Amino acid sequence: MNEDPHLWLEDVEGESALAWVAERNAETAAVLAADPRYAVLRAELREVLDDVERIPYTVRRGEYLYNFWRDAGRAKGVWRRTTLEQYRKDEPAWEILLDVDALAAAEGEEWVWAGASVRYPEYRRALVMLSRDGSDAVVVREFDLERREFVEGGFQVAEAKTRVGWIDEDTVFVGTDLGPGSLTASGYPRTVRRWRRGTPLEDARTVFEAEAGDVSASGWHDPTPGHERSFVSRYFDFFRYEVHLVDGERLVRIDVPDDAGKYVWREWLVVTPKSPWLGQPAGSLLVFDFEAFLAGDRTPQVLFAPDGRTALAGHCWTRRHLLLDTLADVATRLEILTPGPDGWSRRPLAEVPPLSSAAITDTDAYASDEFFLDVSGFLQPSTLTYGHVGAESEVLKQAPARFDAAGLAVRQFFARSADGTAVPYFVVGPEDQEEPGPALLYGYGGFRDQQTPGYDAVTGRAWLARGGTYAVANIRGGSEYGPDWHRAALGADRVRAFEDFAAVAADLTARGITTPSRLGITGASNGGLLMGAMLVRNPGLFGAVVARVPLLDMLRYHRLLAGASWTAEYGDPDDPADRPHLEAISPYHHLAADRPYPPVLLMTSTRDDRVHPGHARKAAARLRELGHRVLFHENTGGGHGGASDNEQAAANEALAFTFLWQHLGGAAAD
Repeated sequence: MNEDPHLWLEDVEGESALAWVAERNAETAAVLAADPRYAVLRAELREVLDDVERIPYTVRRGEYLYNFWRDAGRAKGVWRRTTLEQYRKDEPAWEILLDVDALAAAEGEEWVWAGASVRYPEYRRALVMLSRDGSDAVVVREFDLERREFVEGGFQVAEAKTRVGWIDEDTVFVGTDLGPGSLTASGYPRTVRRWRRGTPLEDARTVFEAEAGDVSASGWHDPTPGHERSFVSRYFDFFRYEVHLVDGERLVRIDVPDDAGKYVWREWLVVTPKSPWLGQPAGSLLVFDFEAFLAGDRTPQVLFAPDGRTALAGHCWTRRHLLLDTLADVATRLEILTPGPDGWSRRPLAEVPPLSSAAITDTDAYASDEFFLDVSGFLQPSTLTYGHVGAESEVLKQAPARFDAAGLAVRQFFARSADGTAVPYFVVGPEDQEEPGPALLYGYGGFRDQQTPGYDAVTGRAWLARGGTYAVANIRGGSEYGPDWHRAALGADRVRAFEDFAAVAADLTARGITTPSRLGITGASNGGLLMGAMLVRNPGLFGAVVARVPLLDMLRYHRLLAGASWTAEYGDPDDPADRPHLEAISPYHHLAADRPYPPVLLMTSTRDDRVHPGHARKAAARLRELGHRVLFHENTGGGHGGASDNEQAAANEALAFTFLWQHLGGAAAD
């Protein structure tokens, strides 16, 4: 490949690059923000995002339920808590712990909430993480929950992609940027240190050190009464990692395959193998007595075994039970599994309506068999149920409908991919559609991600309620059918995901739901790579493309920000065995002047420190010089999510949907 003439656009904060970004943003605003539909969409979507009646999902920490909340009056948000008794009310009384808007104003920083680790069992102190304008890198500060203020002289860590967690009141595990050699090539912590209160961070004792070529290292402490243990992990790549039990000064490696999921809970070692192991298939859920396993026993208890149409979607613990979430052709099933003297028993947890999804949002695993269950669908706003295993459940919260779903229906179809594989996809649109209309197809297809039904008020208001049809493709690269569904599109087989998506697009047209000129596609991050691939491989299938925070240069992605951590998914451009297929799938390198590309909108963020904004910048520059229709928008903040607050999110969404309506056909401004 020739020298890239657009490398200068990889200089994130470079004066010339930012001047170019400003010019492109102005061009995009002139085309999209000047459209009367934009202002209407922006106002409506801001209303949706600020909705005070949406469900405030919580996490229990002791007697309190914690929540982070944004609305029109609190753009950056507040961290708050309440009791279950109060939470049952339509308008609970919340105790405000930290007002991020006030903090940002006082300190002159564009702080974005990035989470908190509250120390068990007293829950009096927290390690609060704050991001500058939405980046993955955070600053860490110790917070006193009783005094509702930061702890003077407490634990503090400067901005970095830090991993930190409590060991006891005066000790934490920490991995952070401590200068040369302390980070991996992917920009994540290379060491795990035990840091004692009141001592310099640089003097903290190293417990574990990964190799520079690894992705990351991390450490954590399990404070479960009677099962207190500490662990460290080393990620070789995005999917393979090892775990060690910290036994005094000694590390004991847990002898489980590197590609398997693994953790210890109370007396159990829990393993989710991604390849066949001990006679059990990939995608199963196995448990072992942990002490017996350390002593050499390799006899698993099989809690789930997949077949050709089912997959493990997730699981979580209460005090005495395991709650199991599985998918059958992307349909959710929930069960309660209980250990006993004669093995594990099982029974249903709750019925899930067809073409809907359910998820356990929280449990009180240290103390009780409490659970919070959320059920939603494409046209079904969330219902949050509270219960205890073995007792009656109660509906706690019901989200309001935020778009008109009258006359709409949800269906599931299967498309036939190029190699004959049946690929499921969901379609949400008019129940009695008489002729093809505008449609929007979403896909991701990577990193074991699952695309299940869920209520999206933004898409509902901006697209469905205005006459559009929305489709979601469950293509390979995800894990809707378990590890093999993901593995089928890894590395040199990435084209399987692209072929699956193209097959779904063609099927939408064959069924008369839409036409190529009225079919738009959208995806973000890895899904942005998918959009780029569709643009260069199948331009005739689509009428418009929206790619957000996309990967597009697959020959340099590993040298940009966190890109080196994804070589297990895509391949290594510096490896002669991988470079040919990466050249073949790199959208940036296959843009050509003589191809009939549909119009493209590329969206990114200056503060995205995960997927480098240079991907979108360079692709926009290349498309422009080739004479193609391309718009580019770069939000100055927002990180990989593209927006730091609801106002930015509403503006971004309004730009995207205005673009789609301009090219796919005629929704009125109102």
